[in-house]
Amino acid sequence: MGDAQIEIQIIAAVVAAACAIPGVFLVLRKMALISDAISHSILLGIVVGFFITNDLNSPWLILLAAVTGVLTIVMVEMIQRTKLVKEDTAIGLVFPLLFSIGVILISKNANDIHLDVDSVLIGELAFAPFDRFIFDGMDLGPKSLWIMGTILIISVASLLLFFKELKVTTFDPGLAASIGISPLIFHYGLMSVSSVTIVGAFDAVGAILVVALMIAPAATAYLLTTNLKKMIGLAVLFGVTSAISGYWLAHYLDASISGSMTTMLGVIFLITYLFASDKGLIASIYRHKKQKIEVSLIIFLLHLNNHRDEIEARQFIHLQEHFNWTKKYAESVVDLADKNNMIQFEGDLIALTEKGENFTDLTLKYILTNKDDEIEHLKRDFFLFRG
Repeated sequence: MGDAQIEIQIIAAVVAAACAIPGVFLVLRKMALISDAISHSILLGIVVGFFITNDLNSPWLILLAAVTGVLTIVMVEMIQRTKLVKEDTAIGLVFPLLFSIGVILISKNANDIHLDVDSVLIGELAFAPFDRFIFDGMDLGPKSLWIMGTILIISVASLLLFFKELKVTTFDPGLAASIGISPLIFHYGLMSVSSVTIVGAFDAVGAILVVALMIAPAATAYLLTTNLKKMIGLAVLFGVTSAISGYWLAHYLDASISGSMTTMLGVIFLITYLFASDKGLIASIYRHKKQKIEVSLIIFLLHLNNHRDEIEARQFIHLQEHFNWTKKYAESVVDLADKNNMIQFEGDLIALTEKGENFTDLTLKYILTNKDDEIEHLKRDFFLFRG
């Protein structure tokens, strides 16, 4: 493995970590589309910066691109405040406009410079090691690594300094304002950090991978934990893992590095989406099925309670006809009640046990009073559901 390969993987890992940190807060604030808007609209800032300096390496390009990113946020929120359109619609109006202006300026006035739309969107990490940072005649490594390393340090430092403020403004802006923390300041602070991060990663990886690295790891971590610190750690882990594995996938397939990294992000998210223990699709389907049969169990027990003296209503065949259940489903409900000692069999008839009678009495009391403490008591004492 050559030096260039190592440098590409290190750059990708640093970019992934830097993008994951603000990405977590964007996902939690339901602002994931903002990253897409910023990553496209900053093209206008880059173009304007080049026209002013005539230097693709000028820091003014980064500064103006970051300003354009913040301007995008301001324009989106101004349109949203009119209440005429929703946030996603406002985003769909603003960033195509700014991005299109940038594309037009490139196509009309910058045909002779190395700044094309394809590289802007897709990016090419393979070229990142060739853009070196030379200081006093010394080669200090890829310029992208220095830029993204600095941004990562700033992001981590900001997170450590303002973690509590970011947490409270993210989950409860009203509480934050009541205790003297300005949600607006931290909102635009987060947007500024996100904008600078996107700008820094823009040249090396392109707009598509920037959005993927900012949102996919955070969304994946969101499916696994409700703890903010763990979510940030998992997001960084998923981002770095996808970056490294994506590089080797590209190496094996002789394909685009950015495309392969984005693919790995999607694969990791899909696996988590399907198999996450709490929020995964399979777990959700199982939980829904379980809740459905639990509700059916309650209905069945209440039915027995209301028809204690009616022989016909206590027969198994009556359940299928009365509730329109299939034989298999009716058997599963009865079996669940039996396993939890809620019912007993008297020949062909079904009757409530003492535990079943106590349960139905408390259930009726909860239905009439609708008190939370009653239902919690029921769940704790009766919802054993070993079936």
